[in-house]
Amino acid sequence: MYRARPKLRRGRATPGLIALLALVACSDAKQPNVLLITLDTTRADYFGSYGYTHETTPRMDAIASDGVLFEAAQSSSSTTPISHASILTGLNPYRHGLRVISAASGFRLGEDVPTLATLLEAEGYYTAAVHSAFPVSAAFGFQEGFRHFDEVGGKMSREKDKNATSWDVIRHQRRSDATSRRVIRLLDDLPEPFFLWIHYWDPHDVFRRPPEEFRRKAIPVRPGAAPFPHAEDWYAKEIRYMDREIGRVVDYLDAIGRWDETITLITSDHGQGLADGERLHGWRGHRLVYREHLHVPLILRGPGVVAGRRVSDLVRTIDILPTLLDLVGTSIPVGLDGASLRPLLEGSADPHAPRIAYADQINGYDWNGKGVKTIESADFLYSVSDGIWKLIYRPSRPHLSELFNVVEDPQEQQDLYAEYPDEALRLMRDLARREPWVDQPFPNEGDPLSATGRAPRGAGGDIEAPPAAT
Repeated sequence: MYRARPKLRRGRATPGLIALLALVACSDAKQPNVLLITLDTTRADYFGSYGYTHETTPRMDAIASDGVLFEAAQSSSSTTPISHASILTGLNPYRHGLRVISAASGFRLGEDVPTLATLLEAEGYYTAAVHSAFPVSAAFGFQEGFRHFDEVGGKMSREKDKNATSWDVIRHQRRSDATSRRVIRLLDDLPEPFFLWIHYWDPHDVFRRPPEEFRRKAIPVRPGAAPFPHAEDWYAKEIRYMDREIGRVVDYLDAIGRWDETITLITSDHGQGLADGERLHGWRGHRLVYREHLHVPLILRGPGVVAGRRVSDLVRTIDILPTLLDLVGTSIPVGLDGASLRPLLEGSADPHAPRIAYADQINGYDWNGKGVKTIESADFLYSVSDGIWKLIYRPSRPHLSELFNVVEDPQEQQDLYAEYPDEALRLMRDLARREPWVDQPFPNEGDPLSATGRAPRGAGGDIEAPPAAT
């Protein structure tokens, strides 16, 4: 909104006049918009900006070149709701309490846990979300703090086994073009400043395939990977199509004059095993905690972000919330697991180094985790990494726990658990201090299909809201 300013006579500026001008400048200061784009099941190594040699992500690569790219970002889970809860809260799963997709409880983010939406709404942001699939719906508590929440809907349904559930994957998802159309319509009337969360689903599966123009051309083999089977070829095509649709949203923001005043962050909830995951670790899907499941893209661009920087330090998706709050000038809640990435953005020393990346998978008590239960050692997985060493601890089968030097062995093929017991013990102590364990099935706290199931530990209760603005 244009605000007329008083005419000032020429002359020497007095201290009082300087103070008045400062107040006028502050009152006219415009907070940047915030755009969070989360990509489902999207590995970092399928981006050109992360070393992929075929053109799958030209639009997101361009955003990366105009901002900051984090080369070693790790998710806190390889399951969609759990990972997104960490992105939105800055908390690890054992803190925010959303641990599984489906159980008697433990599958819903509580109303008392502050999120990026609730915190920015309190700062006067108009909060909106446009989503592409059921796993980020209100069934998991993600609607809190959003004034506009455009979800696909859906529900979990019991199968013959009462402790097995599923959802209609074909019906309750949108293709990228449908999501981008809804976003573009919304942008015409979206008040400023806004926080907009867009979720894209396409690479998760091939039930809604991209248009014909994206189907014809084969994707070459990634360097060092096994030849593409059918599903992996489609995976790359889905990413290429999703990238184009993200480009449509960016172009529209630019056309209406909002792109350069918007802080944009792009990341993924988790990766996917695919052919090399099957070759290396015996699993093509997700729900494990190896590199192919947890290494995600993280790209940041906009006001206050220096262009053309690449950061090699280990960072976490739990760092997203404090980073965005820091960049818009909003106080950061006390007690988060994540920490602002601003020092790394600015090229200064990281006061939080080394950051420890945590991840877990409570597959053994997840009613929706049927497929991965064929791998007995994947029932309960807890992982910590300091960027050099990474521990995967299996409490039900501790003798199968693994330790990797991820600098020398980035694909995590050489288990050093027995050879370096001191490093394993050091990381084990870190796990023990966290007390992340789930040692019994989630208790029945109501109808498990009614979206009322909170984690039983009262997660998030020790998070203090940021101080009120003065």
